[in-house]
Order: sequence, then structure tokens, then C-alpha cells
Amino acid sequence: MPLYEHVLIARQDLSNAQAEGLVEHFSTVLADNGGTVVTSEYWGVKTMAYKINKNRKGHYAYLRSDAPSAAVQEMERLARLHDDVMRVLTVKVEAHEEGPSVQMQRRDERGDRGDRGDRGDRRERR
Repeated sequence: MPLYEHVLIARQDLSNAQAEGLVEHFSTVLADNGGTVVTSEYWGVKTMAYKINKNRKGHYAYLRSDAPSAAVQEMERLARLHDDVMRVLTVKVEAHEEGPSVQMQRRDERGDRGDRGDRGDRRERR
């Protein structure tokens, strides 16, 4: 079966338990239609780059699934109809990465800044 990654953004006025309940709900939708959820992560409340439905923040959740396309389409359909879900993004991937997602890793583990040094590689301004 194909492998997918899903990101859900729920309204900011939900509690953490309600947001995690949405993840469980959509996991059962995938399971009922012949798919399996490999991992799921709750990323918490994050500030968005722009407002969606007058909301500046949202609860983010991440799912990795192994499901047929019909199960994914049904899950997306139900998510778009759900009042608490603002956005859904589904991406088909070749393989799931091992371990936690980049959002769940600590900054020093990611190494995204690197060694910045003393900035000696810049040219002098005149």
C-alpha cells in the first residue's frame, strides 16, 4: 500500500485533549477503511504565518499512514467537513523516515544552524 504523511491544523480554542481526540478519530477512519497509522504526533499550538478563518494560531497534528487511496480520500473528506479542522495536507512519500519528525526533535539534534563562526568569510564594506 502507498505511504502518506498528513498534517492537520485544528482551531486554537480547542483543548489539548480535544485536539488529540481529533488525531485518534482520523486514525480510526483510516483503520476502518483498510489502512494503518504508523505513527502520530501532536505538535501543539503554533502561530501560523497568516490568519485562517480569523484564527492566528492552531493545534498541529502529524500522522504517518500506510493506507489505500480510498481510505485517504475518505479521511480527507471527513476532515474538510469537520468544524474543528481548518486545514489538511496529505503528501504521498516513498518511505517513512525513522524516528521523530523534525518538529519534535530538539534544536541541537537537528543541527540546522551549524557552526556560524566569527563571520570571517564576509567581505569588508568600504
